[in-house]
Amino acid sequence: MAGSDERAVRTRARLTALLADVSTGALSSAGGRVAGVYLRSRAPGLLRLAVLTGLPGPLFRSWWRLHVGRPFPVADAYRLGVHVVLPNATETMRRYPQFAAGLPFPFGSVHVPVPGGTGPLGVLTVLHPAVADTVDDLLDRELLGRLAEGLGTELLGLADGDESAITWDGEPLCVRPPASRPARAAVGRFSCDPSTSLVRADDRLRALLGLRPGESTGTMTELANAVAPADAHRVLAALRDTAAGKPPSAPLSLRAHDGTPRLLDLWPAADRADRAGTAVHGVVFEPGTAASADGAADLLPEGVLCVDRLGMIVYANPAAARLTGRARERLLGQALWDALPWLTGPPYDDHLRGALLCPEPVHFHARRPADDRDAPGEGDWLAVSVHPGTDLLTCVLVPASRVDAGSGPVPEGQDAQDTVAGAHAMAPLYRPIALAIALTDAVTARQVSAVVMQELLPAFGGRRLAIYLLQDRHLYLAWETGFPPGFLAPFEGIGLDAHVPGVETLTTGRPLFFESMGQLAAAYPGLALDAPVGSRAFLPLIASGRPVGSCILGFDAERGFSTEERAVLTALAGLIAHAMERARRYDDEAALARGLQQALLPRRLSTHPRVETVGRYLPGTQGMDVGGDWYDVVEAGDGLALVIGDVQGHGVQAAATMGQLRSAVRAFALGDRPPDEVLSGTNHLLIDLDPGQFASCCYLRLDPATGRARIARAGHPPPLLRCPDGRTRLLDIAGGVVLGVDPHARYPVTELWLEPDAILALYTDGLVERPGADIDDGIAALRRALARAGAGAGRGGGRSLSGVADRLTATARHATDRPDDVALLLAARRPPPGPGP
Repeated sequence: MAGSDERAVRTRARLTALLADVSTGALSSAGGRVAGVYLRSRAPGLLRLAVLTGLPGPLFRSWWRLHVGRPFPVADAYRLGVHVVLPNATETMRRYPQFAAGLPFPFGSVHVPVPGGTGPLGVLTVLHPAVADTVDDLLDRELLGRLAEGLGTELLGLADGDESAITWDGEPLCVRPPASRPARAAVGRFSCDPSTSLVRADDRLRALLGLRPGESTGTMTELANAVAPADAHRVLAALRDTAAGKPPSAPLSLRAHDGTPRLLDLWPAADRADRAGTAVHGVVFEPGTAASADGAADLLPEGVLCVDRLGMIVYANPAAARLTGRARERLLGQALWDALPWLTGPPYDDHLRGALLCPEPVHFHARRPADDRDAPGEGDWLAVSVHPGTDLLTCVLVPASRVDAGSGPVPEGQDAQDTVAGAHAMAPLYRPIALAIALTDAVTARQVSAVVMQELLPAFGGRRLAIYLLQDRHLYLAWETGFPPGFLAPFEGIGLDAHVPGVETLTTGRPLFFESMGQLAAAYPGLALDAPVGSRAFLPLIASGRPVGSCILGFDAERGFSTEERAVLTALAGLIAHAMERARRYDDEAALARGLQQALLPRRLSTHPRVETVGRYLPGTQGMDVGGDWYDVVEAGDGLALVIGDVQGHGVQAAATMGQLRSAVRAFALGDRPPDEVLSGTNHLLIDLDPGQFASCCYLRLDPATGRARIARAGHPPPLLRCPDGRTRLLDIAGGVVLGVDPHARYPVTELWLEPDAILALYTDGLVERPGADIDDGIAALRRALARAGAGAGRGGGRSLSGVADRLTATARHATDRPDDVALLLAARRPPPGPGP
């Protein structure tokens, strides 16, 4: 067991080093700004960010985990096995609106799958400055492809035949990118215990000393030799003095082994500073070639902080220490959000992400908490400017009272509640992004309303919500929450000539805000009120100039609505209106798609005296309720062809593509073509059609007289076979890639024999796959269900094949949440009337 654990540790260390090398290589070789590698995790269908070079991980936590089914470029690169190239923000928004809404900054990206033995192992991602049309001039895609292939080869070597061993389930390794010019400053932190002489260093110090992440820095003596070989004795003496409560009065000026200047600052642990033998904390600082510039910044009255691309503070002038209320030693070597926690959360994280991903400076205001005021004369509010750089961000801090009010910061005497700098007031300004992301997945009016309730009410502290939709010049309630039971009933179907705020906000196109119920009663005498105290906002829902309905927000307490909040609520109403309008179009499209799908699925299956077949189809309960699953049975020569397939996606496009593929397979089958030729021909057809979709398929050619079956698969789950004696197994069928991806794909054929009264089950993944569960577990459960359901299905046992199909789909049929379509095709070869097979 110990040997196994040791091997696992060595494998993880080699994997970590490999990922760091590949990501930094992608930057230096391909000219990008940021690189990362996603790997498969132990959770089925979930990718995790394993390494991130050039960005601080905590600021991008939302992108650490990614499901392969999400409409994101990394997911498509992994699932389809193709390069995804996004040259700029415009193309990103057009193709991946959810991804663009989460990171609304001007950058481009390339996403390259990392090949493995049975499928991609992950995705190599590179972010780069935005360009007009193509990234070919800036990024060498061929080189990125070679890097990804090399990474795949190395990973397979580490896996040693077990690809499941190459997974990532922890936090990403954050790697500092190679500097494009001599570093302005480098800082690393450590602590040591004099009683044991052991040293604990952060990864930044390890990098500064030439060690790999996680590699031990050893003892105090080894640290001293690594930091300054010629002055190791001075370092050791200073460590001992600091442990005794006598730290050096100024940082030690030292030289690295190559002559590079270094500074060493030491201080005892704060809670034991008066005791001998206390722990020692230290910072190793390399000023680099711009030390004179830092010296000049020391004299500036403005606060100056330099932050590297992993978020670590590498320089702070005295004014920054005074304005932030933090001593310089409590700033240097610390992550910005750890040293200054009041600069975390919305909207500050968004500002910092913007500075890291786009070339323009960002400006905002921040409020320093009361317990951080070491300089009360400077005021609470700071005007912050963050200037991006290739290797460093430069943050300039100025008391807001010193800046002209016209440029944005808060003037002296102005109420902070009226500014966008307060944490409570700023948070709603970032709701449009969150709401836009959530609304992209909402397709029905009920789903849109639920998203609004979840995203809008908490942001503004609201308790009540009502959404009315316009139909035939009357407003009808689509959603309500929080109002007294029955209160809204008299307003159902109210006409557009009524003198009520919910109607007038729509007819005038102007939002109405009432800071108290008294204001509302005075504006609309005789209007029934749902509560004696509170405030209300009535918002018009107008999409592209067309009235859609109105939205009512209710608050339990009286409150004001700042100019910024009113603007944000009006913008949110526009988002809601467009989502509701899209929901209406969805209803029309859904009806069309359902009709199209019903027309495309076979009304009856081809029959044969020796073969019984039964099919079942269940649409998904999410989205369009129609999709691309299909099945068919075709007379082919003197036998039968059985086919089942699954087109990616849902809706009219998926149903239309499914119809084209079904027709193609049927045409090939009628020509009695071998299974491999059928799939190859269908693959070429789908690639020529170029619908932007792919499909899986399983095709079987059965000879009813002999029971000989020949099967080929294209990325589809393998069939199940229940023998007459009840033994049920998953068939080992060789397969090729999904249709529509590789024009040179080959589809090997597997031969088997179907005994009389045996049951063959073809199915789509919707029957066996569940979110958060392994598909192999779902297939195993279906195998057990087939073993039980198939008992008595032949030789006069009393149970029909149709009954078996109903039992296998019963759970899916009664599920309220069915994320994918379900298709099932059963076939049983019956014995002849006479004796013998």
